[in-house]
Amino acid sequence: MFSPPTAPAQDHDSHGARGWRCRAAIVRWVSPRHAPRDLRASDADRERVVDLLAQAAADGRLTWEEHAGRVQRAYTARTLGELAELTKDLAGPEDQPLRLDSSRAVTALFATERREGRWVVPDRLVVTAIGGQVILDLREALLHRQCTTMYATAFGGQVHLLVPAGIAVRMHGMPGLAALTAGRDEAAERDTPPPPPAGTPVIELHTLTMLGRIQVRTPRPRRGGFFRRG
Repeated sequence: MFSPPTAPAQDHDSHGARGWRCRAAIVRWVSPRHAPRDLRASDADRERVVDLLAQAAADGRLTWEEHAGRVQRAYTARTLGELAELTKDLAGPEDQPLRLDSSRAVTALFATERREGRWVVPDRLVVTAIGGQVILDLREALLHRQCTTMYATAFGGQVHLLVPAGIAVRMHGMPGLAALTAGRDEAAERDTPPPPPAGTPVIELHTLTMLGRIQVRTPRPRRGGFFRRG
C-alpha cells in the first residue's frame, strides 16, 4: 500500500511540498533548443578527454601519431559534441569522460543505475527505482537549465541524489494512496518556503515512495572535483 511521500534526509533545507516554482523569467542558462552535444566545452572537459587519450596511447589503442592529432583537436574543440567524438571508439558509454545522452528517464529494475562524473542533466528527468537503486551524482554535472524538474519514484527501492553546495532542492510530495483515499494531499498542506536567492540553480523534486526511500544530501566535494554551469 502506498505511503505518503516522506521528506528525504539531507544536509540543506529543501523541504516544502508547494515550494518555490521555476519561473521562466530567471532562466538564463542554456536554451532548450540546444542539445547537450552543442553546449560549450570548458577547459576541465578538455582535460578529461586528454586524460583518456593518454591512457589509450599508453596501452596501444592509439598510435602516438593518432594521439597527437586527437589531443590537438581536443584543445581546439568548442563544444562537448566535438570532444565526445574523440573518445567514442575508446570506451563504453559508462566509461566515457563526457556523457551526452539526452535521455530524460533513469530506471533501475532490481539493479543499480548511476549517473555520475561529467554528465548533462536535462531540464526534466523521470527517475524510477523498483527493487533497486538509482544514484544521481550532480557534483560534476552540467545542468541544462537553471531550473530542473525531477520526478522520483521508489517502489521497494532507493533514489539517492548527491547535490553540491549552492543548489537549492525543493521537495514536492506526490500524493500516495493514503492521501488520495483521505481526499487530500497531506504534503501539499505544508508551509511554502521562501524562494532561493536570484540566480540560484534549483531542482524541483517531486517524490513518491512505496516501501522505498528517496534521499538528498550534499557530500563533501571530491578531490579535484568541481561543479560548473558550463
